[in-house]
Amino acid sequence: TIDELFEDGYHAVYIGTGAGAPSFLNIPGENLNGILSANEFLTRSNLMKAYAFPEADTPIFAGKRVAVLGGGNTAMDSVRTGLRLGAEHASIVYRRSQAEMPARAAEIHHAEEEGIEFIMLTNPVRFIGDEGGWVKGMECLRMELGEPDESGRRRPVPIEGSNFVMDVDTVIIAVGNSSNPLVQQTTPGLDTNRWGNITVTPETMQTSRKGIYAGGDIVTGGATVIQAAGAGKIAARAIDAYLKTL
Repeated sequence: TIDELFEDGYHAVYIGTGAGAPSFLNIPGENLNGILSANEFLTRSNLMKAYAFPEADTPIFAGKRVAVLGGGNTAMDSVRTGLRLGAEHASIVYRRSQAEMPARAAEIHHAEEEGIEFIMLTNPVRFIGDEGGWVKGMECLRMELGEPDESGRRRPVPIEGSNFVMDVDTVIIAVGNSSNPLVQQTTPGLDTNRWGNITVTPETMQTSRKGIYAGGDIVTGGATVIQAAGAGKIAARAIDAYLKTL
């Protein structure tokens, strides 16, 4: 633990453990075969070279009707990868409109160029499986946009009675990541926000604990490598100044 590091003689610790735990929808049927996180899907297909199976050792199931849930850059990567792995139909399913999608405009444009279907104002409520335990359908609700929420985007509101079922055989969930709670749970006095991210003083990246600093996705939630590197530089200067006072 971090406290054990201090007991071993360290005077400062920087936490940069990221936010690599995928978020899920927590709706019925989410454990069916054929439903996986974008983290696993992209790691298998790219880093572990599943696209070259059986030449590579890592297999991957790539269905014919792929639905990717989410509207960020990772969702765009996932849906385009699914199409390239042989899907006959690949779609983005997003609960807001395209104007609210957090993905870069270029990513959306490239997905459209490849023939990806965008199904907007749609939110899954349950997954439907076949007798073998594989996903075969996804029940969804139509949504409409209400007042803005804390993100500044208009809040999606369900339209009662608008349920419909999409035929799918692969679902990739790309609705964000959260931090691994282990560090926070084992470090008393380390303050976090309601999403479990560590809170810091932006000018120094110091946490609520003396001598403990943090930066990157563990602080901001899923963001960019550039932002994480910038946080590390700020923290390095602050740690150097702190150690000189000891």
